[in-house]
This record gives sequence, C-alpha cells and structure tokens, in this order.
Amino acid sequence: MEAFEEKGFELIDNLVAIDELRQLKNEVARIEIKGGGIRNAEKKIPIVKHLVESRKLTSIASTYLAGAVRHVRSIVFVKSLANNWLVSWHQDKTVAVTKKFNDPGWGPWSLKDGVLHVQPPIDVLQQMITIRIHLDASTASNGCLKVMPGSHKEGVMSQEFIDQYSKTHCEIVCSAPEGSALLMRPHLLHASNKASNPGQRRVLHMEFSSYALPAGISWA
Repeated sequence: MEAFEEKGFELIDNLVAIDELRQLKNEVARIEIKGGGIRNAEKKIPIVKHLVESRKLTSIASTYLAGAVRHVRSIVFVKSLANNWLVSWHQDKTVAVTKKFNDPGWGPWSLKDGVLHVQPPIDVLQQMITIRIHLDASTASNGCLKVMPGSHKEGVMSQEFIDQYSKTHCEIVCSAPEGSALLMRPHLLHASNKASNPGQRRVLHMEFSSYALPAGISWA
C-alpha cells in the first residue's frame, strides 16, 4: 500500500480467470461500439455487472479504500483500426450519480449517455480506485496507457498545470498481458498514444468509491 500511495498505480497479473476473460470478450463483441467505447457497461453487459458486484473485486477495492465500497461506473474502451485515437495527459475528475444536488464543492454537471456526471471535490477522488482489466494484451504498439507516477499527489490540476507538469516529469508505459489489471487513483495523470500497429485493445474500466454520498443520492 505504501508503494501504491507513493506512485498512484499498480499492475496485477491474472486478475480474471481464463473462462471469465473469454466470456467478457464474447459479450463485449456483441455490443455495437460507438465512439471507441461502451458507457454504463454494467447495464449492458451481464458479466460486467457480475464482476462489479463480486466479492473478488470489491475485496480488492477495499484494500485501497477505507469504508464500505460502492461501484461508481464502468466503461469498456475499444481501440482498433476503426477507433484509433490519441488521449492527451489528463485526470479522471468526474463521477456518475443518480440525482443532481446542491453543494458548492460539486460541479460542473453534465449528461453523458443519459447519466448525470459531475466533478467532485478532491477528497472524493482520494476515496476512489480505478480497476482497468485488460481484455487483450496492452502494449506500446497498440496504444496502451501511460502514467506519471506520483502525479495524483498534486490534487486537481488545471490544464495549464498539466501541460507544464507533463514536460518536466517522467512517464511509465503500462504494457500488460491480457487478464491483468491496472489499479490507479482516478486523478493520476494518464494518457495514451494512437496505436502504431492497430489491432484490438479492449479494456474494462471500473471505478469504486468509499465516499458516503448525501442521503437519497447514489452512484449511477
């Protein structure tokens, strides 16, 4: 945990079993991909719903969080020849909730695929963990994720600060085999290049939190 809190990320091999991985691939393949991903994946893909509710994943998330763990959102990212994009250095700074509420620390609000999203205060992000399961081998040539270790300790950054920070700090390319997972704080700086050899790179991105939302509100 000390190493994770210092770096803001960790790679775990063989997080999902071969049968689970095969089922994930089959069910993802049945969904039409729009814009390079599938939002609200737990509502559209049965095995994703099973995974986010499983004791295995909630137990892993609990290792990095204090308090009861809740699923926040799931997205399947698909980078391929048809969907080959570049993502510049950024932080994941929004969460999905069921209702809008008035709190000066929360905002701005937006609607994505029919679900309310909002930027929360930094203490909420610090009580979150992202688990990214690699459905395919993730390599530099197929546009895998890059991270900047320790950048989460800077809090929520402006775009100007991100641009400057990314020029003066070292990156790590997170190459990983299929079935493995990358665990990270959502506000860790991360990016990805276009695939130089586009094949298929599918990632199941899941977020969990131990933050207690206001009464009557839940993670969407």
